Amino acid sequence: MKKLFVFLTVAGMLTFGLHTTVLANVAAQEAETEEVVETDVVQEEPSPADMMAQEMAPETEDQSFHYILKEQFIEGGPMFMSIILLCLIIGLGLCVERIIYLNLSSTNTTKLLNKVEDALKTGGVDAAKEVCRNTRGPVASIYFQGLDRYNEGMEVVEKSIVSYGSVLMGRLEMNLTWISLFIAIAPMLGFMGTVIGMIGAFDAIARAGDISPTIVADGIKIALLTTVFGLIVAVILQIFYNYIVSKIDSIVNTMEDSTISFMDILIKHKK
Repeated sequence: MKKLFVFLTVAGMLTFGLHTTVLANVAAQEAETEEVVETDVVQEEPSPADMMAQEMAPETEDQSFHYILKEQFIEGGPMFMSIILLCLIIGLGLCVERIIYLNLSSTNTTKLLNKVEDALKTGGVDAAKEVCRNTRGPVASIYFQGLDRYNEGMEVVEKSIVSYGSVLMGRLEMNLTWISLFIAIAPMLGFMGTVIGMIGAFDAIARAGDISPTIVADGIKIALLTTVFGLIVAVILQIFYNYIVSKIDSIVNTMEDSTISFMDILIKHKK
């Protein structure tokens, strides 16, 4: 009986100790879980300073890009980079002038032909000339030249239209040679800056008597920057140049098609 009592006592103590250990482990795990939750909550709520930093981030990126571009332009060397920039400004100015002129030269030829035909039927040649005089664009000018020589015969009218059409084509293509010149000059200036930068790098090697990368880095950087900016200017102007050429081709095709219809109207009215 005594042994049984001792056995039960030891078993009870062991059971109580195990239960206490389990409770302690559970309490520790709950404490760790609460700490993790509190940490997560704290991390999920940004401070006002962090919120301001996030709001100011785009401006910082824009300013850094602006400053980087400015620094790269200055590091490219003032002599060649200024000339390349001048080519870009003048070339863009000529491109904008041509685009505005070509847009103003576009005409609804179908509507104009109908007006000229109606004027010939109602008021004769003088009324048709008045319609062409009040309409802007090269097509109306060609019509006016043809109507102005209407009394001299259809052959003279046709020659007048062809001759004046050539003159107007020259006006449409004005300044294109200058734009193509700047397209060719810009990368050439960049390559020239590249050659001069490489010459400076080799001079630095000769003076130092060493081929260390730090010695030639500045010269090579200038060489690459001038080349990049020259190519960028050429690409930008080339895009505008191709658009202008396509616009001129469209206007010329419209002129040729409409003059054929115009001659048909004059021949019909002559009869």
